[in-house]
Parts: sequence; C-alpha cells; structure tokens
Amino acid sequence: MTWHLNGTGWADVVVADHDADVEVTASCITAAPEDLLVAVARLILGERETRVQFDAEPTAFRWIFYRETNDVWIRLLELSDGRLHDNAGSEIWSSWQTVETVVRAVIRCFDEVARKYGESGYRGRWNEHFPRTELEALRAVWRARRHTESA
Repeated sequence: MTWHLNGTGWADVVVADHDADVEVTASCITAAPEDLLVAVARLILGERETRVQFDAEPTAFRWIFYRETNDVWIRLLELSDGRLHDNAGSEIWSSWQTVETVVRAVIRCFDEVARKYGESGYRGRWNEHFPRTELEALRAVWRARRHTESA
C-alpha cells in the first residue's frame, strides 16, 4: 500500500497483492487516513467486519474488511456516490490476506508517508494533521496482540 499526496487535500492510494493492483483517490473532506488506521486496529481486536470510505467527490471508494480467524478478505468497491449501498458499487479489487500482512502494510504505508513528507509537510498538503495518534494506537494494539499470542 502506498499513499501519495497529490495536490492540496488529495491523495492517490495504491493497494496491491501478488495478482493485481488498483489506485483509488481520497479527499481530505473525510478522515480517510484516521478511519483506515482505526478499522485495521479493530480487526486486530477481533472485529469480524470493518469499513472505511474514501470520498473522491462525488465518487467514493469503500473498503470492506471481513475477518475470518487470522485471515482478512478485503473488498474495495467504487461507487458513483458515497451515500449508495454496497450493492450499487463495482468491486475493483479484492484479496485474502493475513491480519498480520494487512497490519504491516498499513503501518509501513503511514511510516513512509511520515518519512517522505514529514508531519508539517503532510499537514500543508493534506490540510489536516498527520494521523500520529491513530498510527501509534494501531502499532500499540498490534504489539499487545502479538505479545499475548506469544505468551
């Protein structure tokens, strides 16, 4: 997963697995980065389904994560309007991954964003603060879960 700030208040996000990749757009009109980080943390904590929506004004990209034991089925839908039901969207990418793979990809993505832009550069381009609190919460939940599983 990569997150590239493209202009002011816009990001291009590429998600890929061994079979395919897709690029989606996110606008700063919603808390897309924070919502993604929180959704992945909720997966670690055992939630069976979490969702995130990236608004691209008016198009929307909806991420749906379904957890089954240690695996996650990720569906990425494109909708002409973010208020529409999932059934109105087109699936543009899906993949089965382990929870660990998803968590690592998201953490690495945002670590790279912080390294590339810096937190002040991120704010200047995204128009919002870097999601440091959510990133560190995800990292802490992941460490705690790994610690309890190895004990």
